[in-house]
Amino acid sequence: MFQKLVAIEPVSLIPSAEEALHQYAREVVLFRDVPADADEIVRRIGDADAVLLSYTSRMGRDVIARCPDLRYIGMCCSLYSEKSANVDIAFAREKGIRVLGIRDYGDRGVVEYVLHELTGLLHGFGMPMLRDEPVEIFGLRVGVVGLGVSGRMIADALAFLGADISYYSRSRKPDAEAAGMKYKPLDALLRDSEVVFTCLNKNVLLLGGPEFEALGEGKVLFNTSIGPGFDSAALEAWLDKPGTYFFCDTYAAAGPVSEGFFARPNVHSPGVSAGRTKQAFVLLSEKVLANLKKALDGSEETLQRL
Repeated sequence: MFQKLVAIEPVSLIPSAEEALHQYAREVVLFRDVPADADEIVRRIGDADAVLLSYTSRMGRDVIARCPDLRYIGMCCSLYSEKSANVDIAFAREKGIRVLGIRDYGDRGVVEYVLHELTGLLHGFGMPMLRDEPVEIFGLRVGVVGLGVSGRMIADALAFLGADISYYSRSRKPDAEAAGMKYKPLDALLRDSEVVFTCLNKNVLLLGGPEFEALGEGKVLFNTSIGPGFDSAALEAWLDKPGTYFFCDTYAAAGPVSEGFFARPNVHSPGVSAGRTKQAFVLLSEKVLANLKKALDGSEETLQRL
């Protein structure tokens, strides 16, 4: 059991999970606002040996070095790689501090967001229609860039409705190809697809000027990545082409765009994360608790159902 566990900011745990934290630490302190700076993070951690944080704060080397009692840092947000993490995992490792994160907890909501927006565009439900007459997803040429968990879920959902799926990924996916999805080099995928989805890890930027030129006019781009996945200036230039549309759930997913970008008639964003649903918070909570158990006893991850 940890001596003291501190959540330095809101970490999106459901109430029963907050209560369950007392099974893992003798003292639990939960802060309900985001700390203003590194000094405030250090103050909040104090003599705690376990810390929880979300994606809204960063624990870099400077913070970790000033918290000598730390044994565990739990990331209550997606951890895709050390490079993209908001915790200096390499430095924590040097200090003997274990860092565990979670992933794959909000993907179902993202798939529903995609289906909602895509069918609206294809049929003209509440927005301009992509073609001169309503069309179905059946037969639609779809390209998925990044066939991880969320990318594969989007591809599976659209394939179920009859879309013609191609994908580009760092490695070939035999199981996807066995399901009828075709691997294509990025340039070919962009040229051949009517609708493209970028489903990439944070800080992975694959689309620049040449790639948007390959994508061309009359096309649709969805970004469901945490970050932009592309050069934002190149995206804005592409959106000047006729018949182009861009969709993302959060504003951050567009990257550093110009003022007025989201007022463009061919840009659609609700400004909220599609993955932040009631069910996602339950699954997030289960995974955070499983990581605490894993950190204490070294067991394999076992979800505590809430």
